[in-house]
Amino acid sequence: MREFDTPMGLQAQPEVTSSYGSVTRQMRAELNQQEGCVVWFTGLSGAGKSTLANQLEIALYRKGFRTFTMDGDNMRQGLCNGLGFSAADRAENIRRIAETARMFVDAGVITLVACISPTREDRVRAKRIIGPESFLEVWLDCPLEVCEKRDVKGLYRKARTGELKQFTGISAPYEPPLEPELVLQTGQVDVDTCVASVIAKMRPQRTVLQSPLS
Repeated sequence: MREFDTPMGLQAQPEVTSSYGSVTRQMRAELNQQEGCVVWFTGLSGAGKSTLANQLEIALYRKGFRTFTMDGDNMRQGLCNGLGFSAADRAENIRRIAETARMFVDAGVITLVACISPTREDRVRAKRIIGPESFLEVWLDCPLEVCEKRDVKGLYRKARTGELKQFTGISAPYEPPLEPELVLQTGQVDVDTCVASVIAKMRPQRTVLQSPLS
């Protein structure tokens, strides 16, 4: 059984021990007729992460799979409320999302995470927390100018005028993945094609047990 990950900068508490129930992850997978996994969408704001996660969830739901989407903005309104956009707060934001996603995976749910997650270090840590066998990193490689054109909330405009600080792609860096499982050119490829590409990539990841993805 895989031990829980200890986030960088935090020490394991000797008085706290892990407790495991009698119902295992494998038992839940057999009951659900699917294995839990995480599809982690990363990319600039406006690259299409939330749109793609939503459409992928619809496609999986229609095929009978149990799914849940964790959107970065929604997570910051609840579990990650109170965190800012400093490097430390961004790292803690990703850690909380990853820990939550890990529990969903253990519950046998296909979990779609849509968040910028700008640094390689934080994404590597998320993969370690969740487990590499259950983690599918999908980079939405979309040009900055396309993302800005899609910006209905005006965030890029505010970032360029200095009204919005620490905005990824303008005043804060984004580090593209070095070895993502899948790269999608969302500035050129339509959503339906992207959904099909993700589903095709999920097959060899042993996402499902008996329910076919086709």
